[in-house]
Amino acid sequence: MAPQSRLTAGEEKHIYELHENDPEDAGYRRFLSKLANPLTERLPPGAEGLDFGCGPGPALAGMLQEAGFAMALYDPYFHPDKASLARSYDFITCTEVVEHLCEPAEVFSLLDRLLRPGGWLGIMTCFQTDDERFDNWHYRRDPTHVVFYRQATFEWLARKYGWTLEVPVKDVVLLRKDR
Repeated sequence: MAPQSRLTAGEEKHIYELHENDPEDAGYRRFLSKLANPLTERLPPGAEGLDFGCGPGPALAGMLQEAGFAMALYDPYFHPDKASLARSYDFITCTEVVEHLCEPAEVFSLLDRLLRPGGWLGIMTCFQTDDERFDNWHYRRDPTHVVFYRQATFEWLARKYGWTLEVPVKDVVLLRKDR
């Protein structure tokens, strides 16, 4: 999205505060399990993770803690703890986050630095797949969504950072840092 078309930080936060992402909601937990299940299958016991862009109710972090993983939180509006960006992790999750990034190149570089060798980056975002329907695509109509991804985008990112790419289910990407 062109910078002049983006919302202000205050407008963006207001929209996020309207989201109903209740950590106890069974339907929301089922939605998050699209990422949580394939990711936890790949993690060793005791792995430490970061829920990057966790929002006001970090449901995914709670689910991963219930599965036995230590979790740190970071969200620029709701958990702006810069200390969580000063260490490294065995895995990082970004659920419904990357489409909000005004500076995706800088964020992916940061995530690569935060990820330990052999670690996993788990991303969930709705893939843009049909140019003809883009104008009416519901995901594009969210004013906080400023960038969209195709599987080919993640393939490019994997090559750039030396990551191994897996797409275990629709709209979920697992990237393993090999080096």
